[in-house]
Amino acid sequence: MDNSEHWKVLSFLFALKEINQNPQILPNVTLGYAIHESGSSRKGTAKALLDLLSKGEADVPNYSCGKRKNTLGVLEGADADMSIDISNLLNPYKIPQLHPFLSIAQHYNNSIEGVYLDEKGNLAADFDIMYWVRFPNWSIYKMNVGILEREGCSEDTFKFRMDQNAIRRAVQVDEPLPTSRCVDSCRPGFVRLLDPLKPACCYSCVPCAEGTISTEEDAKHCVRCPEDQHPNKDQNQCVPKVKTFLSYTEDLGIVLTSFTLLFSFSTGFTFSIFVKYLETPVVKANNRDLSYLLLISLLLSFLSSFLFIGQPKKTTCLLRQSVFSIIFSVAVSSLLAKTIMVVLAFLATKPGNTVRRWLGKSLGNSIVLSCSAVQVMICTIWLGTSPPFPDSDMHSQAGEIVLQCNEGSVTMFYTALCYMGFLAAVCLVVAFLARRLPGAFNEAKLITFSMLFFCSVWISFVPTYLSTKGKYMVAVQVFSISVSSAGLLGCIFFPKCYIILFRPNLNTKEQLILKSKTEI
Repeated sequence: MDNSEHWKVLSFLFALKEINQNPQILPNVTLGYAIHESGSSRKGTAKALLDLLSKGEADVPNYSCGKRKNTLGVLEGADADMSIDISNLLNPYKIPQLHPFLSIAQHYNNSIEGVYLDEKGNLAADFDIMYWVRFPNWSIYKMNVGILEREGCSEDTFKFRMDQNAIRRAVQVDEPLPTSRCVDSCRPGFVRLLDPLKPACCYSCVPCAEGTISTEEDAKHCVRCPEDQHPNKDQNQCVPKVKTFLSYTEDLGIVLTSFTLLFSFSTGFTFSIFVKYLETPVVKANNRDLSYLLLISLLLSFLSSFLFIGQPKKTTCLLRQSVFSIIFSVAVSSLLAKTIMVVLAFLATKPGNTVRRWLGKSLGNSIVLSCSAVQVMICTIWLGTSPPFPDSDMHSQAGEIVLQCNEGSVTMFYTALCYMGFLAAVCLVVAFLARRLPGAFNEAKLITFSMLFFCSVWISFVPTYLSTKGKYMVAVQVFSISVSSAGLLGCIFFPKCYIILFRPNLNTKEQLILKSKTEI
C-alpha cells in the first residue's frame, strides 16, 4: 500500500469516526469496517470477498456459525475488469458496490433496485436513502430518511440531505414491538376469564378455586391436586398433606391424658378406702358389692380413654368403641341395680310385704348381667358384620390427612349409644321416684344427681360430636367419657369418702338408724 492509498484509508476511517460520534447523523447506529488487501490479484480479491461473505470462521458463503457481521456495502479500488468480477460476486447478495471508476451502467444494491451510473462512473440520477426494518415474520418496512442528488448541471457536485425526524421515526419502528394484548399475562395460580364483550386478548385473571392450582402463565383452567397433596399458598404447585391425629405429645392430648390419669388415681384411691372400711355401716348400707363393681367399671372407663389417643391401629379401632360401650353399660346397670335395691329394701320394711324374699346379691347381679348382656350382644353383632378399621380422611381438613378409625357401621355406633341412654334414662326415673326414701336409703338422691349430670353430658355430646371434624371428634368423645365418669364418681362416692375419713362419728349403725327414724 503506497502513501496515497494510505491517506485514503485514513480519510475513510476519520469519516466513519465522525459519523459514529455524531448522534444527529445515524442515531443508535454504529458503522464498522473491515479492510482487506487483495495485492491487486484476482486470487487475493476472491479470497477477500469469500471471507467477507462468510459468516463463520471458515470461508463458506451462506453458512452462519461463530462470528456475526452484517455487510452493508463494499468500497473497492480495483481496476475495471476486477471490479466487474467483484460486482458479479456481490450482486447475488444484493450488497452495494462503490467504485469511482465503475464502468458498467447499472448494478444492484440491497433495495433490489438498479443504481445507474454514467460512462465515468458517476451517478446518472438522484437516489433516495432508505432505512430498512425487517420484522420477525420477514416482512420489510422501508422509510425514506435522506436523498443524494445532483446539484444543477454539474457532474461532480452532489447535495446530501438527511431528515432527522424521519431517522427518529425509523429507529422507533426498529424497537421491539409491543405485545398485542391489553392485559398482562396471568401468573401461575391464576386462570384466564374471558369477557365475551371484549377482544380475545382482553381477559381477567382470577385466582384458582380452593383446592386447585395452575402451573403455567395464562392457564385456561385450574387442576386439582392428588388426594394426598394440597395447593401451596400461591396455588402454583401441590405439596404433600400433613398426617395428623390426636397424639400424646400435643397440648390437647397432654391435657386429656393428665385428666384421665388424675381421675383414674382418684377412683383407685376411693376403691382402696372402700376396701379398707368395708365393715363400716356407710359401705354396707349401700350394697357393698355393687359399689365395688361400679368403682371398677368407672376405673376401666377412665382407662378406656387411652384407646382413643394416639395413632389409630387395627386393634385399637376394633376395641375402643365396644369396650367403652360395654364398660359404661356395666356402670349404668350397677347404678340401676343399686336404685332398684334401695326401693325394694324400703318396701321390705313394711309389714306383710313379700318383697323381702327377692332381696339379696343375686337380684343385683342379675340386673347388671341382663342389662350388660344386651350391650354385649349389640357390640358382637357390630364387630361381626361391620367392624371398625383404621382409615384416612383426606377431605375434612385442608392440608391435612386425618388418621382416624372408621366406625364401620354408623347405625351400630348410635345403637350402642342409644342403649346406654336408655339405661341412663330408666335409672334416672327410678332414682327420682325414690329420692324421698328415709335417710338410711338416701343414696337415691345421689344417684339422681349423678344421672342428671351423666345425661346432660351425653345429650350435649351428640351435636358437638357431629359438628366437629378430624381429631377434635376424638377429643370430644374422650372428654365426654372422662367428665361423665368423673360426675358419677364425685356425686356418689365423694360424700361417702368424706364421712368415712373426716366424720367417723357419723359412720355408725346408731347414727343411720337415728337418722332414718327422724326422717320417717
